[in-house]
Amino acid sequence: MYLALLYENVRPLLIAVDCIIFGVQDTELKLLIFKREVEPLAGAWSLLGSFVNRDESVDTAAERILFELTGLEDIYMEQLHCYGALDRDPGGRVVSIAYWSLIRVDQNHLEFNVRSHEAKWVSLDKIPDLVLDHRDMVERAIANLREKARFKPVGFELLPEEFTLGQLLKVYEAIFDHPIDSRNFRKKLLNSGLLIPLTKKDKSTSKKGSFLYKFNQETYRQLSQEGYNFGF
Repeated sequence: MYLALLYENVRPLLIAVDCIIFGVQDTELKLLIFKREVEPLAGAWSLLGSFVNRDESVDTAAERILFELTGLEDIYMEQLHCYGALDRDPGGRVVSIAYWSLIRVDQNHLEFNVRSHEAKWVSLDKIPDLVLDHRDMVERAIANLREKARFKPVGFELLPEEFTLGQLLKVYEAIFDHPIDSRNFRKKLLNSGLLIPLTKKDKSTSKKGSFLYKFNQETYRQLSQEGYNFGF
């Protein structure tokens, strides 16, 4: 009886998911933002988000949103924080669970399935005003990504299947937003067991070319669980 009365006397509220989507483009870490379609604040820049359906978990909702946007599955994703301030959304009482994710940016094949959304990648130092508390979500996600990248090999999620050490270095410099000593970087990564050397080269930037590598998936899974001090 007490539980029945308890449930009856509680006003329902809305649960939403907001996705902070990062990618490396032109050696910069960038954020994907969208023009908001619905009121309130229609036309303002926003993160991509949606309400959680009654028949899905919060994690499943985040995966659905990313799939609807990119057409991709198994995107790297981390739950970030719960935002539940009373006045955070003028449209109603909405609690939002924020996630950040990493996408391998390739504008040649990645098309955004966002109906009439206007979407664009922006540099972190050129993020426009965002709706609600989305800027706070982004700042917290950047800090979380950098902390995670110090001890787990998340930077590999931003690269194609085959890559050069130079490309890998640029990804980590983009994440941390500062130059990294290339000799120490190469030594650290080659000793980690994370890389499998290939016999072919990438000759897109020079005639001599640079040897290509791919991830050692077994070591990647191990270090993702155990952690590894990259020291960048």
